[in-house]
Amino acid sequence: MPDQLLYAMEVTLNGLMAGVMYSLVALGFVLIFKASGIFNYAQGVLALFAALTLVGFQDGQVPFAHLINAVFGTEIHDFGWRLPALVAIALAAGVMVLLAIAIERFVLKHLVNQEPIILFMATIGLAYFLEGLGDLMWGADIKKLDVGLPQGINETIDELTYNAFGYGFFIDNLDIVATVVAALLVISLTLFSQFTKYGRALRAVADDHQAALSVGISLRFIWVMVWSIAGIVALVAGIMWGAKSGVQFSLSLIALKALPVLMLGGFTSIPGAIVGGLIIGVGEKLFEFVMSSPDLAGSWFGFTIGATENWFAYVLALVFLVFRPQGLFGERIIERV
Repeated sequence: MPDQLLYAMEVTLNGLMAGVMYSLVALGFVLIFKASGIFNYAQGVLALFAALTLVGFQDGQVPFAHLINAVFGTEIHDFGWRLPALVAIALAAGVMVLLAIAIERFVLKHLVNQEPIILFMATIGLAYFLEGLGDLMWGADIKKLDVGLPQGINETIDELTYNAFGYGFFIDNLDIVATVVAALLVISLTLFSQFTKYGRALRAVADDHQAALSVGISLRFIWVMVWSIAGIVALVAGIMWGAKSGVQFSLSLIALKALPVLMLGGFTSIPGAIVGGLIIGVGEKLFEFVMSSPDLAGSWFGFTIGATENWFAYVLALVFLVFRPQGLFGERIIERV
C-alpha cells in the first residue's frame, strides 16, 4: 500500500478523534440554544472555569488565595491535602450546578421573554465575569490536570496496523476515551431530550417563553436544569482538553472552534454536534495533510500551504451558511410575514 495512503488513513483517524473533542464543547452550546434560542458565548469559559475548579479542588488550593494574601498580608496557598480524582470531579460538578442556580437567579430571571440579542449580550458579559472570577479564585498560571485518564500511543492499534500495513498508526489513548465519553453523552442527552417530560418542556421553552409559562412549565427550573447539564458537559470537555494541553486561559478559545461545528451540524441537534465535529476534524486534518505535502499539493498545484487548520473550519462553515444555513440536522425556520 502506498505510503501516502497510509499517512492519509492515520490522519483521518486522528481527525475523527479531534472532531470528537470539538463536539464535546459544541454539545453545551446546543443544550443552551435548545432551552433559550440563543448562542451561549460563555460556554467555552464554562469549560475553563470547570477545569480550573477541578484542579483547585484536586490540589487542595485555597480559593481566592492571591486576593486574601494581598489584602491581609498572609502567605496561605493550599490546605495541605490532595483530593482523589473522583471526589474532586464530584465537587466540581456540584459547583457547576450552584453556578447554574446563580446564573438563573441573578441574570436569566430578569430577562424572561426578552429579545434573543439581549440574552446573547448577557452571555458575553457572563463569559468575561467568569473568566475574571476564575483568575481571582485559582490564579492565571498554567495547571496540570491529571485525573488518571490514559494518555500516549495506543499500543494495540499501533501493533495491529503495523502487522496489517507495515506502518503503525499513532492514536492517543486520551482521544479514544473522549470518543467513548462523547458517544455516551450524545446517547444520554438524545434520550433525555426526546423521551422525557423535561426534555419536551425544554423544547417548549425554546419556542416561546410566555406560552410555556402559560401551560404551567417552570421557566426558572428549566433554565437551572439545562445550565446545570451544560455546566457538567463543560466539565467533561474541560477535563479532556485540560488533560491534553493543560488548564490555561486559552482553553476558553475552544468555543471559537465549536462555532463551525454548530453551523455544520445545526444549532438544535445533539447528534448534529457530533457529526459536525467529525466533519470539521477530518476535513481540517486531511486538508492540512494534502496542502502541506510537496508530493501532493506541490505536484498538483506547484505550491504548498501550511497552517490551514487555523481557517479551514470557518471557510467550510461559510459554505454551509450559503447553501444550507440550518446545518445538516438543524430545523428549518420559516417565518410568515
